[in-house]
Amino acid sequence: MSTSWTFLTNHAHVLLLLNEDADLRLRDLATAVGITERAAQRIVSELIEGGYLTRQRVGRRNSYTVHPGVPLRHPLEQGSTIGDLLDAVTADLGRVRSAG
Repeated sequence: MSTSWTFLTNHAHVLLLLNEDADLRLRDLATAVGITERAAQRIVSELIEGGYLTRQRVGRRNSYTVHPGVPLRHPLEQGSTIGDLLDAVTADLGRVRSAG
């Protein structure tokens, strides 16, 4: 069964992946999310501008820090933070990985 939509946005997928691996290359990030490298670069830039991520240069590579205390953007999610979202989704991922 193939679907053309998901519940989480590409922005959420990027945050989840960078929270799991802060040193992930844009190329690998794009492949994992299923988007172009240019789209991944745009999303990372938007997340940095929004205060959700910071980028540090480490040698020739970038390392990213997710800021879990930043609130979600939509009015329906007022009072919830990026950390709340990451905790909820990664807790479920851990259960799925251990069961597989």
